[in-house]
Amino acid sequence: MSDKIMSAKKINIIYWIFTALLAALMLLGSIPDVIMHPEAVAMVNTRLGYPTYFLPFLGVAKLIGVVAILVPRFPRIKEWAYAGFAFDLIAAMYSHICVGDPPGQWLFICIPMILLAGSYIFYHKKLVLSQGLIGGYNRFNLTRASSVVNCQSILTSFLFLRF
Repeated sequence: MSDKIMSAKKINIIYWIFTALLAALMLLGSIPDVIMHPEAVAMVNTRLGYPTYFLPFLGVAKLIGVVAILVPRFPRIKEWAYAGFAFDLIAAMYSHICVGDPPGQWLFICIPMILLAGSYIFYHKKLVLSQGLIGGYNRFNLTRASSVVNCQSILTSFLFLRF
């Protein structure tokens, strides 16, 4: 029994490490966007070609996402925040690659992507433990966890769609 409690503690600690680092990076990245710092405006407007009004919108969205992943309730909003961060980071990397920036300018984006993936994975591990699911199986009737089945069925149906 102590091994299961210890693994739950480890999962919780690892989750909060990933989540705190991700939140810190996203928070620090949102501040120049919200205040429209001249360097941020030059990067987004001149270098990447996005309109200036996009910057404060993106900054506020990042701030809301940080709050959403730090608040312990509201799992649906938390999922949307994770998705929003993924879209933001992937779009940022894609934008830098498309304008021809060298890897030194866009490779840093991999760090928050790794933190995002770690936070998301350990968030779901925490959910599985909190719902009484051990190893992906319900301890009462040994059926697969519904979230795993749903992800597999969605992926399977997507792969076999005919266009």
